[in-house]
Amino acid sequence: MGTTLQIYLKENKSLRMKKILVTGGGGYIGSHTLVDLIEHGFEVISIDNFSRSYASSLDGVEEITGKKVKNYEIDLCNLRDLQAVFEQNKDIEGIIHFAAYKSVPESVEKPLLYYRNNMDSLFNILDCCRQFSVNNFVFSSSCSVYGNPDKLPVTESTPLKKAECAYAATKQMGEMVLEDTANNLNINSIALRYFNPVGAHTSSLIGERSIDKPNNLLPIITQTAAGILDKVTVFGSDYDTRDGSCIRDYIHVMDIAHAHTKALQYLLAEVKKPFYQVLNLGSGNGISVLEIIKSFEKVSGEKLNYELGPRRAGDVIAVYADNAKAKSTLQWELKQDTDSMLQTAWAWQKTLLNK
Repeated sequence: MGTTLQIYLKENKSLRMKKILVTGGGGYIGSHTLVDLIEHGFEVISIDNFSRSYASSLDGVEEITGKKVKNYEIDLCNLRDLQAVFEQNKDIEGIIHFAAYKSVPESVEKPLLYYRNNMDSLFNILDCCRQFSVNNFVFSSSCSVYGNPDKLPVTESTPLKKAECAYAATKQMGEMVLEDTANNLNINSIALRYFNPVGAHTSSLIGERSIDKPNNLLPIITQTAAGILDKVTVFGSDYDTRDGSCIRDYIHVMDIAHAHTKALQYLLAEVKKPFYQVLNLGSGNGISVLEIIKSFEKVSGEKLNYELGPRRAGDVIAVYADNAKAKSTLQWELKQDTDSMLQTAWAWQKTLLNK
């Protein structure tokens, strides 16, 4: 398949642009992926109702790329509105599906909200794939599908444990739905299980931004350094890890974004049907919460106010990736290191202070 992809990439330079629908295009990973897709010759449209994202993200995409992205401000759980988008864009050739609720703590508190939103939106967009003959689908999955694994690093064949929260459960169920869909409806799909996206575009025009108080570690760190939040709470200091805090695999958002472009190119290179595959997107290294805090202090020169707190419901103790399959399948390579992740995240936060 590697040779086929190389031929496709070489020949595609002279082909017309292929139209790709990105759901959740105004979100953190979605906006960075729009940039990467445009920079690699794709035409893109977006669906985002901005319930948990910012319309200004698309302005940032336009400023970076010089291309204005058409966005449809609809709820994916409304099938008729979604069908209308496909009626207006009958030349869609691939879909990247990001749109979903993603807060672990919220999904513990409001599981039905997560099951309804994340699953109904997926069902609707797959219905439209079937109805309008769109056969290439990239799914935003998560390392949370692994639960608390018995062995690290996790590979794509690592058995999935019980989901620790409703968010993780919707990703497990989404993958099962996609595998069945590939086998029965000939919708070729790749589920990308990514680990912890961090950082921002080097322009500081787009980055991670929460509507409410952030739940992810890096925005909490940068907002604390900026004086917006009082402190960083480290949830759990008595885990069976090297310093007692949880261990995660952090990866730069632009490396994640480029993997989505690579996945689409792979599917468009005439893979045989039915086709379904899962791929880990991670750095391959586990870093603890306390290590990230110390690294940020070194990179930024800022002293963080942090405290050790109790464990948080829904958190996995430790998880990090074996990324060899994604590298070999997609010819994908990491370009950003931990310092770059932290530097660009901090630069983005300082930009936000001036908005």
